Amino acid sequence: MEQKSLIKYNNVSLNIEENTILKDVSFEINPNDFVYIIGRVGSGKSTLLKSIYAELPIEEGDAHVFDYDLSTLKKKNIPFLRRKIGIVFQDFQLLIDRSVEKNLEFVLRATGWENKKVIKDRINEVLVQVNMQNKAYKMPHELSGGEQQRIVIARALLNSPSLILADEPTGNLDPETGNEILSLLHAISQKDAAVIMSTHNYSIVQNFPGKIMKCENMALIDLHQDQMERESDFQIPLKLN
Repeated sequence: MEQKSLIKYNNVSLNIEENTILKDVSFEINPNDFVYIIGRVGSGKSTLLKSIYAELPIEEGDAHVFDYDLSTLKKKNIPFLRRKIGIVFQDFQLLIDRSVEKNLEFVLRATGWENKKVIKDRINEVLVQVNMQNKAYKMPHELSGGEQQRIVIARALLNSPSLILADEPTGNLDPETGNEILSLLHAISQKDAAVIMSTHNYSIVQNFPGKIMKCENMALIDLHQDQMERESDFQIPLKLN
């Protein structure tokens, strides 16, 4: 049976107000893909991610995410699309006035979960998955940056999404902790959900293989390994597996 793509963009242009950020964007994402979107700050990485979860409308081109046509998607259907997507933010966006467990419970109840035992069991499952099962009672400010990001990933996994979007997930972390988060996301892509991760830190892509797309000069360029190794603006030589 032919594998059905999760995302398919064909000649899509992305605009913010009167400004074109990316144009003629075409790409395809399949189940269990691990994809880096690289590029300088302001090159359009976040804009592309926002278009995938319908934060930014598609006005030109053909864009499908799962079975949704983004160019005709009605506002009332956006929450149903987003329930199939887990989002990991650079700045965590945890609710600071409640514990880890209550943060996760809030998301489940907001998306229709009601049974207390089922909620508790699901929270425990995702905390085990990110190796934070002993931190459920902690408040966000009691956690390190890396621990907070693990909780954010657990939150993204709650509704068993088919796709994880991670916007600069290692941007606020030291290199060692960032590498641990990258390892976790890579493991998720191999068994649970495709992962698209934006970063302007080119050096991190050497550690975990994946597809690489670069935002540059209003275009999205599909980079192959040999192209990566020739990239003149990389500060660290890359050797991808």
